[in-house]
Amino acid sequence: MTNVSVMTFNILSVLPILVLAGFGMIVLFVDILFSKRLGDKNILAYLSLAGIIIAAIVSRGTTPIALYSFNETFVIDNYSLFFNFIFLLSTGLVILISHQYMKRENINYGEYYALILFSTIGMMLMASGADLLNIYIGLEVMSISIYVLTGLKRSKLTSNEASLKYFLLGAFATGFLLYGVSIIYGATGSFNLKEIADFLINKGDVTGPFVYLGVGLIIIGLGFKVASVPFHAWVPDVYEGAPTAVTAFMSVGPKAAAFAAFIRILMTAFGSTHYEWQKIVYVLAILTMTVGNVVAVAQTNIKRMLAYSSIAHAGYLLVALVAANTLGVSGMLFYLLTYVFMNIGVFAIVIILSQRNDGFMQINDYAGLGYKHPLLAIAMTLFLLSMAGIPPTAGFIGKFYIFSAAIKSGYIGLAVIGMINSVISVYYYLRVTVVMYMQEPVREFYPLTISPFIVAAVVISVIGTLHLGIFPSKIMELVQQSILTMR
Repeated sequence: MTNVSVMTFNILSVLPILVLAGFGMIVLFVDILFSKRLGDKNILAYLSLAGIIIAAIVSRGTTPIALYSFNETFVIDNYSLFFNFIFLLSTGLVILISHQYMKRENINYGEYYALILFSTIGMMLMASGADLLNIYIGLEVMSISIYVLTGLKRSKLTSNEASLKYFLLGAFATGFLLYGVSIIYGATGSFNLKEIADFLINKGDVTGPFVYLGVGLIIIGLGFKVASVPFHAWVPDVYEGAPTAVTAFMSVGPKAAAFAAFIRILMTAFGSTHYEWQKIVYVLAILTMTVGNVVAVAQTNIKRMLAYSSIAHAGYLLVALVAANTLGVSGMLFYLLTYVFMNIGVFAIVIILSQRNDGFMQINDYAGLGYKHPLLAIAMTLFLLSMAGIPPTAGFIGKFYIFSAAIKSGYIGLAVIGMINSVISVYYYLRVTVVMYMQEPVREFYPLTISPFIVAAVVISVIGTLHLGIFPSKIMELVQQSILTMR
């Protein structure tokens, strides 16, 4: 980090968070005080979108230096600002695809929009955390909101089961994380990432075994949040049981937040021990990619297939973390941005086609879609091709950067394994495309009533997927600038 500015208290640094918190409370109050007059509660979605837009406006731009505040527990730099953009973009798209879906499923509760905003606050705290406790607080704010959102379908047993399973396993993983944090504090005498880094450089040999144990436990805790193998068991059941809009939300924003914390903690605080933790992440990356892709091949439910796909993508992102170089971090940030467009785009199509009570969940249900609804089929095909990493989509460019970073750092074998896994993924992604275009319909396609909100989300996702795939240079330059001020 070239320049640093330290302030004891800086209200402007948390202004986007305050905006989201304010709009979250406004949504709750409007829902409570005017629920009978609101009818379909469209105003709650409008208010939430307004909060997202205003938060994006106040957090836009870049900073030449890292701005530390609140006794150096909170930092605003280009790295955190870029992640804020990812969080706000993904949350905004999720609100767009939720507008019609929540009413159709009779779960259009005011607290849904408030919890989405509060969860986004937690993500921002994780990306801007310069202190282990601050990152933990952000993690819990994000996670508790998602636990509740997962069980929003109160009358559906699978939704209740998914929420309970996610909560119990999440609490268990949090225990590992906190235990690791406490060991790090006992070994170094600080929660601050910079102070931990300085201690390890000067006196790391004295407390080495304890530090390695603490780092290992932190990796377990964050590994659960990114759904890396073997901490992935909750993913398929939670993805399937949660409302589809919530599944779309948890598959993008929280994953990006966990990786933001992963990078900040491992490369800032424990950069001097990277040869030790790289070995652990190396194994996790191989297991996560392989298990996610292989098991996805056998899935017949579209949400479970996307769940294992999400696990596989976490493996690709871990490859970038193993590389631990500028290109690797830049590639990870670029890939997370592309993942927002292609993943939310897929779930938007699933929501459009699903009837009451989340229909169209089997892959075979999509047979004949290419003839009945050709535009939806084209968009779905584009998103799936991007996930598979086929040019000229954004997914191809993202994987190219990640695997190039691994090769540059000397991890040629890891890059080859990643490429082989990408080839495996082509099978189950293209299987959906084959079903859409080359099989006769097995069920009737009812006339679709499509909200302009979800149409906007699909259009934005299509444009983002193509633009990042064809013109990636400008975004990549912005991504590279975002890591210059990060220590």
